[in-house]
Amino acid sequence: MHRNPWVVAALAAVLIGLSGCNREQSAWEKARAANTAASYDQFVKDYPNGAFTAQARAQLKELNEDRDWQAARDADTQEAYRTFLTNHPDGKWSEEARIRIENFTLAQPPSGAPAASAAVGGSPAAAAANPPPSRAAAPAAEPEPATAPAARPAEKPARPAPKARESAATRGAPRGGYAVQLGAYKSGPAAADKRWRALRARYGSVLHGLKPRVRATKTSSGRVYRLQLEGLSAARAHAICKRLKANAQPCIVLPPARHRARR
Repeated sequence: MHRNPWVVAALAAVLIGLSGCNREQSAWEKARAANTAASYDQFVKDYPNGAFTAQARAQLKELNEDRDWQAARDADTQEAYRTFLTNHPDGKWSEEARIRIENFTLAQPPSGAPAASAAVGGSPAAAAANPPPSRAAAPAAEPEPATAPAARPAEKPARPAPKARESAATRGAPRGGYAVQLGAYKSGPAAADKRWRALRARYGSVLHGLKPRVRATKTSSGRVYRLQLEGLSAARAHAICKRLKANAQPCIVLPPARHRARR
């Protein structure tokens, strides 16, 4: 039986193509079953233009981002979060990284503040080694005849200062000058409210009886909405942040001086 060589070649090409598709399908299923960065990376190398290559690249990107985010959280430094943002500027964790960077920036002492010294002009040791020059003794004045001091009129007792009235925002709040920042958001106060509801639902025992305040602040990059708890004692502020940080939640304690400076 005579066969057309062109038909035979076409059939062979179809069979080869089907075989190749079957191999790629099998390799893709193995990569998905392993679900590791190494398996997806190998698939992309073997099939750079395959039918499943785009999906493999997307999965590889997501796994790499999760790995880098975990590393940044473990380090928990401003530099680590900045490095993460450099590698993943538009990832699913990028906004959280920006929030934590902003929190670190808020916690830094203001620039240009003079360092406290133990003695004026230097340390106590330096002050002892270089005492100020003593003034020459003034000549003794001739004694004047003693005279009876003039009687002073009786002073009226000073009136007690009126007590400051509590504002509606602080009435009923815990006494103390410390504050805690739980996040900073650029999208608006609704994001801060959503964050508070999530934290209160999960850490109700720690945040019991507290009411947050969202403070809008203008920055060089635009308006930022800071979620804060105010009127806390130092002990409670640190206890709240200790519990939240133990669960990988951002939290910054604001001492009274820093807190008042930002009002």
